[in-house]
Parts: sequence; structure tokens; C-alpha cells
Amino acid sequence: MKAQQNAPKQKNSQRGSTLTGIIIGLVVGLAIAVGVAMVITKSSTPFTNKNGKSDKADVPLTQLQDPNKPLYGNKDAAKEANKELTASKPAETVAPPKPPEVKPPEKTAAEKAAERAERAEAAAAAKADNTDEKYIYFLQVGAFKEQVAAENSRAKLALIGFEARIVEKTSDAGTMYHVRLGPYAQLETMNRTRARLSENSVDVAVVRTVK
Repeated sequence: MKAQQNAPKQKNSQRGSTLTGIIIGLVVGLAIAVGVAMVITKSSTPFTNKNGKSDKADVPLTQLQDPNKPLYGNKDAAKEANKELTASKPAETVAPPKPPEVKPPEKTAAEKAAERAERAEAAAAAKADNTDEKYIYFLQVGAFKEQVAAENSRAKLALIGFEARIVEKTSDAGTMYHVRLGPYAQLETMNRTRARLSENSVDVAVVRTVK
């Protein structure tokens, strides 16, 4: 009787031990799985370095996003073409700076007066040149009624180095003999001869006629 009563108690204790063992096994397995997972996450993989970065070289974002890169061609060829284009352009010439303007000093009153005199002389010379184009000049030593007197005056002029001629003119008063030097085409030449005659005490009169 006692053996029959102890049998159910033993069965119940065996069932309780089995259930406890299963629970303990599940807990231990779960703890091992968690530990393995933590070890795996902390260790480095073949595709990452120690800092957690990939071993592959970083590729610029612009290079990855540029679909037209094959159309750019060879960069070296483009550089050579740019150099040739630059060499073919003419060099720009830089204009030299303009020298500063130097104003001439103001002229004195004497210098201005001298310039006015020079301009007046030039105007007189130009006027004389225009006059010379219209007239010819003679220097008349005298007018005589007798030809012999005219010849004597001519001879005296020849002695002092002047060659004269006798011009015969007839009028209502009779015939007159004029002793003259010339003709002179220029007024300046005539004035030089007149000055020489004056040095030899010979008075003359200027006779001007139209050419």
C-alpha cells in the first residue's frame, strides 16, 4: 500500500525537474545567443576597417552623378589646343605713357615787340615783292637840254664805277637828254645802288615805270 502511494509522488517530482531543466536550458541558450551577437557586432568585418569605414576608396559624388563624363574627351588634348590658341593670339601692346606737357615760358615785352617788328618787316618785304612784280625802277642822275652835258655826266659816273645810259625824250618844251642807271627789277637792288651813289656825293631821283 505504501509503495502504491509513493509512486504518484515520484512521477510528479520527475515532471517538475524536467520542466525546470527545459526552462534553464532556454535561458542559458538565450544568454549564449545574446553574447554571440554582441561579439559579432563589436568585431571588424573583412569589408570594414577598424574605424568602421569601408576599405573601398571614396568616390566623389560629382563623379558618380556626372553621366556626361565620356563626352569630355582627353584633358591633355584640350590643354594642348588651349596653348596653341593662346600662342596664336597677338601680344597686346601697351601704349607708353604720354609725357607731361611743358608750357613755354611767357615772353617778355621786349621779345613781343621784336616779334611784332619781324612780322612788320616780313609784311613789308612781301609787299615789296608784289610791287616788284608790277614795276621796274631807274635811277636818274639828271636831265639835260644839251647832249654834250649828258655825255659829260655819263663819263663822270663811269669814272666812279657806274654804267649809265642816255635816254632822249621829246616833248612840247623840246628835246631832253636823261642820264639814267638801270633798269632794276627789284626795289632792294635799286636801293643798294642808290646808297653807293650817295656815298660818292651823287644825287639821283627814282623813276618807276610799269612793266
